[in-house]
Amino acid sequence: MIFKIALFVIALFSMTSCKQKINSNPKEISFWHFQSEPKMKSALKEIISKFELENNCKVITTELSWGDGKTKLIAAFNSRTPPDVLELGSDWIAQFSSSGSLKDISNQTEINKYVLSSQSPCFWNNKVYALPWYVDSRVVFYNKSLIKDSLKLDSLFNWYSILNLCKKVKTNGIYGFGINGADPHRLYKKIIPMFWSNGGDIFENGSVVINSQQNIEALQMYVKLSENGIIENQRNLDKIFLQGKLAFVFSGGWLLDKIKKENPNLKFGIINIPPLNTGKGYSFAGGEYLALSATTNKSDLATKFINYITNGKTTLDYCKKEIGTVLPADSAYIKDKYFKNIPYMNYFINQLPLSKMTPVNPHWLDIEEVIESQVELALYKKKSAKQALNDAKFEIEALMK
Repeated sequence: MIFKIALFVIALFSMTSCKQKINSNPKEISFWHFQSEPKMKSALKEIISKFELENNCKVITTELSWGDGKTKLIAAFNSRTPPDVLELGSDWIAQFSSSGSLKDISNQTEINKYVLSSQSPCFWNNKVYALPWYVDSRVVFYNKSLIKDSLKLDSLFNWYSILNLCKKVKTNGIYGFGINGADPHRLYKKIIPMFWSNGGDIFENGSVVINSQQNIEALQMYVKLSENGIIENQRNLDKIFLQGKLAFVFSGGWLLDKIKKENPNLKFGIINIPPLNTGKGYSFAGGEYLALSATTNKSDLATKFINYITNGKTTLDYCKKEIGTVLPADSAYIKDKYFKNIPYMNYFINQLPLSKMTPVNPHWLDIEEVIESQVELALYKKKSAKQALNDAKFEIEALMK
């Protein structure tokens, strides 16, 4: 049986090798992507068809899921059969670029035309390895029926004001603020903006500064909000908000679609992220990026493809297919008149310049896990905010070594 399995594996690799040779057509490239939603798939297919027609070529697409897509990409690179072009989330790029998996495209692209906050993930050692495609941010939704002072919220003061409103709202079955607890890959997107909105950060000049006084104060605020709210995962928080039982929640454009479909009569509003005390409030910015594998032998066509897809005009056409509140990363198209007619879109447009990407670090996914686990311990009162962030600093420094 072992011998048969070995023969099968050898045959499989031989087939893969042959397939690579067959697909060496210079007018054909492979593209692996995560645009799996029906509207996204349809919009992407239309854009790719135009590119194929204009360039007399063929783009072979493979759809990935967020659940196991990264694992499949890593397996493809390890087996030396990666796609010519691949889509990556903003916090994945450093892991791939630092390992030599991506192609340096510094001289084939114009990186400065993209939104400033979207540029940092593209770089590794001062070279460009990816291009921003589209970007998005998070805002705060609030229930107008629960917040009697809602008329004041468009000029919202700071997080202490929100905390006071949450204290007034909380009763049996009604919650002030929706807090992400044990919610992998989501909790950090809520607590780090709290750090930024109080002048804190994770790294500074190469040093780990997550246990700064600014961050301790921000985490203490997050814990106080949880005491006057509910701790749940994002899916359930959105659900509770839709039921009219939650006053405030951090969320994204997907919640607008849910409100429209599930509770169109809900009276709600949106505010941009306020500062903790004074100054500016910052949100988390996410985005999708396109890159070339380092081993592609179709660099010219692949580079032309990612420049075409990430061009603002092309991305604007993509956004017009009603795929959500995402915006073109090309800064010339962020405030296109098309977006003015979309309800609440102005909040996402205004939030984007006051949003940040996660630090560019090949160990980010491990760092993210450390932050989330320590914040969770603070939320459930197993550690103080100070102890949790001190421990987070120690663990992150160990990872860095």
